[in-house]
Amino acid sequence: MSSLLSISGIVPNVFQFLGQAAPSGLNLDFSKIVPNIPFILQGVWVTLSFTLVSALFGFTWGTVLSIFKISKFRPLRWFADFYTSVFRGTPLILQLALIYFSTPQLINYAISPFVAGVITFSLNSAAYSSETIRGGIMAVDKGQREAALSMGVPYPEMMRDVILPQAFKNILPALVNESIALLKDSSLVSTVGALDLMRRGQIVASEKFIYFEPLILVGLIYYIMVMGFTVLARRLERRMRKSD
Repeated sequence: MSSLLSISGIVPNVFQFLGQAAPSGLNLDFSKIVPNIPFILQGVWVTLSFTLVSALFGFTWGTVLSIFKISKFRPLRWFADFYTSVFRGTPLILQLALIYFSTPQLINYAISPFVAGVITFSLNSAAYSSETIRGGIMAVDKGQREAALSMGVPYPEMMRDVILPQAFKNILPALVNESIALLKDSSLVSTVGALDLMRRGQIVASEKFIYFEPLILVGLIYYIMVMGFTVLARRLERRMRKSD
């Protein structure tokens, strides 16, 4: 108790020494952002759109890359490995800036923040998910592949109907984690002007000259969306296990 009293006496003296007014406590007022809550919530759809479209294209391209990586044709393996090393070896925000700001210079055509974000996140997600999908394919029993080939099933049909369904069942938790990472990384599109959750929270903060309340609200919305993804993934996983 005596230490607390001494601290309470020291803190005002420190602020007096610095020539600043001592803080009078937490100065939070969430009622100031109540009129702006609908504006912030409109960013949920933008954020989800980035995430879902990017995940769809990213996992599709990642599946193609994973097949390249297990191919017996060396140039395809080299291309897939080089592609993965480039996107895993450079910052995501750099990739986004290159695609959004440099594309008009290269093709003389400006692309929207949404298109730039989807292209960037799809290409980046494909690099990471390709390793996950490749691991899932390799985990499928070789006997099933040999049985399908001995029965004369063509390679594309074997991959589509036999190998990939089992591989995706094994790697579903990892793909959910990748989707959650994609959802959180989508906040980077605010740097190119897209009106996602993060950007809308920053706009409200700059208009009201308060940052804690709008950014805490944005963080809470992100947390609810991530928990929603997690619950849906667990239900889907339990359902797929019952089908075994």
